[in-house]
Amino acid sequence: MAAMLIKGAEVAAQIREELKKEIADLKAKHNLVPGLVTVLVGADPASQVYVGQKEKTSKELGIYSERYDLPEKTTQNELIALVQKLNKNPKIHGILVQLPLPKHLNEEEVLYTIDPKKDVDGFHPVNVGKLMIGNPDYMPCTPAGIQQLLIRSGTQIEGAEVVVVGRSNIVGKPIANILLQKAPGANATVTICHTRTRDIAFHTRRADILIVAAGKAKTVTGDMVKEGVTVFDVGGEEIGKTAGGKRILVGDVYFESVSKKARAITPVPGGVGPMTITMLMLNTVRAAKVAAGLK
Repeated sequence: MAAMLIKGAEVAAQIREELKKEIADLKAKHNLVPGLVTVLVGADPASQVYVGQKEKTSKELGIYSERYDLPEKTTQNELIALVQKLNKNPKIHGILVQLPLPKHLNEEEVLYTIDPKKDVDGFHPVNVGKLMIGNPDYMPCTPAGIQQLLIRSGTQIEGAEVVVVGRSNIVGKPIANILLQKAPGANATVTICHTRTRDIAFHTRRADILIVAAGKAKTVTGDMVKEGVTVFDVGGEEIGKTAGGKRILVGDVYFESVSKKARAITPVPGGVGPMTITMLMLNTVRAAKVAAGLK
């Protein structure tokens, strides 16, 4: 029997419809319009696409949107000053500084300057700490999207053996923390594997739920998983283009072999990726409610 495809695009569309209604209700009842600002430094093509998508989605949902496109030569002090200005702007509830920044800029200092209440990416140490103790205001967007896909696909999380391949601050560590919490949509037993793990396959074969964010194409193959596993592939490496110029992407999971044994699996593209921007919008709505004392 073929594995069920967990299609992030479909789930993201459901959540966006829910957000549209919530945003309209906030405006009608409280005269509150969530506001999101994106800051882009330089002209990295991929970053320009991502920022454009975030701006477009904001407008579609009824979120107030601002965008700052800064030149490559922007100094650290200039960028810090802009973030501090945005921290004080009551119309802005979420601040997103698009990464990566040009090499002459200190990303850590910039991210730490963002007001934690406006840190809708969930990367500020205050928000990382609140996630760790099980009391988050905002969860990092990609991990939060994975949890929603788990819940909405009917996957049994409580008591499940979850194996995460990858220990990044953006995906691996936060999704592990999210799923081990004593909370709905969690209560799993979590193992994290990484480049120094002695025998990754030993761990991945135990997984009821396998989340792969290794940053390397086809890291996990069919012989590394058990029958009935649910697989989330966070990878997306371009290996070429079609005759029409469309990018050909592969994930961190060898889809052809793993899907033969999996109960369910996310495709690449169209799996985890579409959830990230949607969860950013959800965090922005939460931030507006926090600022207004509604949450």
